Amino acid sequence: MKGNLDIGTFGGIVFGLASVFGSFALEGGEVGGLVLVPAMVIVLGGTIAAAMIGTKPREFSQSWKLVLLTLFPPRYDIEGTIDSIVRYSNIARKDGLLVLEKELPHIENSFLRKIIRFAIDGTDSEALRSIGETEVRYVSERHSRGASIFQKMGGYSPTMGIIGTVMGLIATLASAGQEPNVLIRHIAGAFIATLWGVFMANLVWLPIADKLRSIHNDEELYMDLIVEGVVAIQKGEIPLVIKAKLNSMLPSQFQEFVL
Repeated sequence: MKGNLDIGTFGGIVFGLASVFGSFALEGGEVGGLVLVPAMVIVLGGTIAAAMIGTKPREFSQSWKLVLLTLFPPRYDIEGTIDSIVRYSNIARKDGLLVLEKELPHIENSFLRKIIRFAIDGTDSEALRSIGETEVRYVSERHSRGASIFQKMGGYSPTMGIIGTVMGLIATLASAGQEPNVLIRHIAGAFIATLWGVFMANLVWLPIADKLRSIHNDEELYMDLIVEGVVAIQKGEIPLVIKAKLNSMLPSQFQEFVL
């Protein structure tokens, strides 16, 4: 379940940077001129400060780990898990649920191991499903809080850009009558602040929130699949039926035709 570098995320970052700054360079602009430290400090510092104010310290500190999660998302071996569940169902139908206890040390996924443990201990199917759904719900709420932080930062960032623009225009008016180069520098700084505010919102913060939701959906599907599979084992359903049922939970392009 360990994740490798996500090509979509990394490629999107590279393509976004190339599109925005590359087009500016093609128009004859100097990319280095867009790196204006005061404007970037206003946008980044203001956005992070606003997020800190609106978030619990613990949640905010942990949210930065989620950035790495978007670059290295977990990979779920859904096909292998379905095959394992079908194999467990064959064992359970032949020798009983208690025999599955021997399989527990070899199950890497902690959630699958936990649900099978409850099934072996005699938890009825309704309680087993309730336990699984409760854990899925809490995982969903935890992921939702993480994504919402970056969603909020996507809203704060353009506003901070506007603040930087207003400050730049104030400095421009205050410099009226001075050398033209000074006025041009202040005007450029004003617009660059807006650029960075919109850029960070639409190519960093909001995409991170969307990717976290996508990762959550994958994990939720995986956990639901495990719950349905173990409940089916406990009910003594036919392995072929279990496999067909679990395959039907997957998107159509990933479904395996079962005879």
